[in-house]
Amino acid sequence: MNPTFRVEPLSPDRDRSDFKCGSEPLDRYFRQQVTQDIRRRVTACFVAVVTASDQIAGYYTLASASVSLPDLPADLAKKLPRYPSIPAVRMGRLAVAERFKGLGLGSGLLADALARALRAEIAAYALIVDAKDDAAVAFYERHGFIPLASQERTLFLPLSAALLEK
Repeated sequence: MNPTFRVEPLSPDRDRSDFKCGSEPLDRYFRQQVTQDIRRRVTACFVAVVTASDQIAGYYTLASASVSLPDLPADLAKKLPRYPSIPAVRMGRLAVAERFKGLGLGSGLLADALARALRAEIAAYALIVDAKDDAAVAFYERHGFIPLASQERTLFLPLSAALLEK
């Protein structure tokens, strides 16, 4: 039977010491640095928690960002105001604990991040992601993300496209 999850903001008292996703930088960040970044207001972190056991199964971070207009594909850029940059939301990290991989949790966390960006009262044109490797690039491309022209592993999805999928 597949576990059920709830997604909530990371609370400072939640134990993160045994989280392992298979990527040491993502694990180290989550165990040692994320609460400092939250306190400094440079990121927000959301965790997927197993409903039955209250165990953390995955996490992602969100922060404000901007996209340089010339980095966008010309067909999209021509529809936007001629500002030097366009507001966006950056999902800087997305990780699923090893024991919960293959259950669709990564896609679920991505959908949750898109929903939060769409509900935000501050305008943003797109959700930007930083893919750590080719497998991550493929994951985001399967979800409709488009690579930025100047940054090989940075991809974006216009939030208007996410609205259409709902």
